[in-house]
Amino acid sequence: MKKLLTLLLALALTLSMCSAALAADVGIVLPTRDEPRWLQDQARFESVIADTDYTVEVLFSQGSSATELTNVETLIAQGMKVLIICAQDAAAAGIAVENARAEGVTVISYDRLITDTEAVDYYVTFDSVAVGEAMGQYLIDNAEGTGNSLYLYAGAQTDNNAFLFFEGAWNVLQPKIADGTFVIRNSSEAIAVQDKPELTREEQAAIIGQITTDWDFNVAKSKAESHLTAATADEKGLCYILAPNDGTARSIADVFAADADVSGYYVTGQDAEVASVQYVIDGLQSMTVFKDTRTLAQDAMDMAIAVLEGSDVVTDATYNNGAIDVPSKQSPVVVVTQDNVKEALIDSGYYEASQFTGLE
Repeated sequence: MKKLLTLLLALALTLSMCSAALAADVGIVLPTRDEPRWLQDQARFESVIADTDYTVEVLFSQGSSATELTNVETLIAQGMKVLIICAQDAAAAGIAVENARAEGVTVISYDRLITDTEAVDYYVTFDSVAVGEAMGQYLIDNAEGTGNSLYLYAGAQTDNNAFLFFEGAWNVLQPKIADGTFVIRNSSEAIAVQDKPELTREEQAAIIGQITTDWDFNVAKSKAESHLTAATADEKGLCYILAPNDGTARSIADVFAADADVSGYYVTGQDAEVASVQYVIDGLQSMTVFKDTRTLAQDAMDMAIAVLEGSDVVTDATYNNGAIDVPSKQSPVVVVTQDNVKEALIDSGYYEASQFTGLE
């Protein structure tokens, strides 16, 4: 009996230790570990939390809403008090965050706004409309005359940010489409509404459905190849390309660079991924919108810590997610080109110069 009691006590102690090891004050769910952007975010989160007394657990959904739901349930079981989640599917994530809210967890939507649910307490984001406007303005600033060929691409229809990016780009590009500076070459849906300064959600969805890359390199490559195959030589020449992020920008740029009828191109991007920074240095990608994940992760973690400590949460905007106006915190963005790549990304300490070649 004494041996049995000792064994039971040891087992209880082991289970207690395991439970403590699994505890997470802040649970973080990110879309995938297969894109450099999200691994950078993970590193920033872990760096910020290391300076506090709180614990964090980062899980990846790997492109699956089902895995995302399982990840949230796992973190609930670990006793998280705050959930920071970048949704794989903005609408499908509603179930996961509603489950978290039901357990008393504060929900912070990270980078991508979760839609059509009241179970979102806060939203931490870069100004996604401003990102799209910066992309569109870059193309405008480098265009001369009229009849310039414009190729439009977008992110995934399941990501609300894809709509915000496109909205911002359309805000500045539409007047230049209407006056003939640009001619849309690859979207009949966009051509059908090219005289409209403001688009409905349904009109945006129709366009994005036609030009979506699904944030996938291969989809972007295939779509660009298809568009150039369908285009005449007169519809190529010097091309202006709205690419939604760095990964798709590199794929699309490679396709346009390989076409003999394309004399040159300007292509946008965002996220300042290492590979795209090198493309910018080499002149293969024209620009990238730098969104300093150190700032975004810091803002999100500051918000989480404020919740944990019962302090006031700092916000400076609201975003409507289709159900409520979500209190939000916006982080600034910077346009990076060959002219300022060193200042913006190296001198700021975001990257090491040794990660690149050809820097001056």
